[in-house]
Amino acid sequence: MAMDRNLALELVRATEAAALAATRLMGRGDEHAADQAAVDAMRAALNRIEMDAIVVIGEGERDEAPMLFIGEKVGTGNGPKIEIALDPLEGTTICATGGANALAVIAAAEEKGFLHAPDTYMDKIAVGPAAQGVIDIDLSPTENLKAIAQAMSVPVEDLTVVILDRPRHEKLIEEVRKAGARIKLIQDGDVSAAIATCSRDNQVDVLLGIGGAPEGVIAAAALRCVGGEIQGRLKPRHQGEIDRARAMGIQDIDAKLNMSDLATGDVMFAATGVTGGDFLKGVRFRAQGALTQSVVMRSQTGTLRYIDAEHNFRRKRLQDL
Repeated sequence: MAMDRNLALELVRATEAAALAATRLMGRGDEHAADQAAVDAMRAALNRIEMDAIVVIGEGERDEAPMLFIGEKVGTGNGPKIEIALDPLEGTTICATGGANALAVIAAAEEKGFLHAPDTYMDKIAVGPAAQGVIDIDLSPTENLKAIAQAMSVPVEDLTVVILDRPRHEKLIEEVRKAGARIKLIQDGDVSAAIATCSRDNQVDVLLGIGGAPEGVIAAAALRCVGGEIQGRLKPRHQGEIDRARAMGIQDIDAKLNMSDLATGDVMFAATGVTGGDFLKGVRFRAQGALTQSVVMRSQTGTLRYIDAEHNFRRKRLQDL
């Protein structure tokens, strides 16, 4: 059974629920509590959706995560058989410290639509539609920036590159600065950064650097819907992660992973802002209610729907979203 287009709107209910739950703990300094609140709310919402879904990118292995673990079945058990890639709180540190760009995200695909990525690192380059088709992770950052600038008809100096602020990126940051591009360093949330390359405001042009492999798959789902592009290469930290990747079906650890390797077929994506940022506004509480901003995307049509919702807690409890 194929995925119905209305499923995308059902998925956004789950991201809204997760965002509302996590935001209650914004700035409280407790990453675990914020993440657990988002997980609980998202799982409850997913299990009310008419679908037979399995989590392929989630909170970790069964022994690491009591809910939304890899291999967990969600939904009512009826409806289309699909795969789910999710992060109930993408940017746990961001939320715990009250920073920008935390999201609740879900992507859905038909069976075998997502790379079953292990919890390891991935080197990534992501761009929006204007630079689709010109990037190559095998090239140097300088070469890629020149190609992107040419495709966008701007000088390299006008490009804004997002990079995770990590010691491992010291040489990358140095090269990007030498190339002349502007840099925005972020503490967390590279899914949001990748998607921001396709945003209406176009505040970000390129994502570069090493981040989480599961997040790379989720970002690929979103970029596939809107015509952007991401390429990646796994960067496992030890033999255990290599063994895990092979057990999940990835035999060539060093292979260049293109869009079709990360996410293929009919894909849907939904995200809700937890804290405000480059891509979506965060949750704003009002008397007996809250405002949320979400986006829903479908690869089949390329449609983006931005949804500004007003939640009335007098009529609807958070757990009923």
